[in-house]
Amino acid sequence: MDNHFWKVKVDNLSKIFFKSQLPVALYGVVLLLAAIAYFTLTRTLIFHHGQGSTLANALGRDFKGKLSVLIYAVTIPLAFATPWLAYALYVLVAVLWLIPDRRIEKTLNS
Repeated sequence: MDNHFWKVKVDNLSKIFFKSQLPVALYGVVLLLAAIAYFTLTRTLIFHHGQGSTLANALGRDFKGKLSVLIYAVTIPLAFATPWLAYALYVLVAVLWLIPDRRIEKTLNS
């Protein structure tokens, strides 16, 4: 197989994914809308069940939810300046959510 073919493909992919601002920004918009939907869902459930409910106590201040919305909102304009930094912040939020959150489990067990 010709190595030149693969080199051209990799070069094209790196141009598309790491240097194109619009796709990175649009991905941020999708992530922001999902984060807003999650935040809205949690607030609606807390409103429905009350501020003193088990769910409200388990979620607490919902630091991860609020931080996610903030980071996604910042990365959309940032994607036009430095797309690679926007990607890094998207990964940061993903890692943040991969860290187990034991609040609900602790609240239900107590």
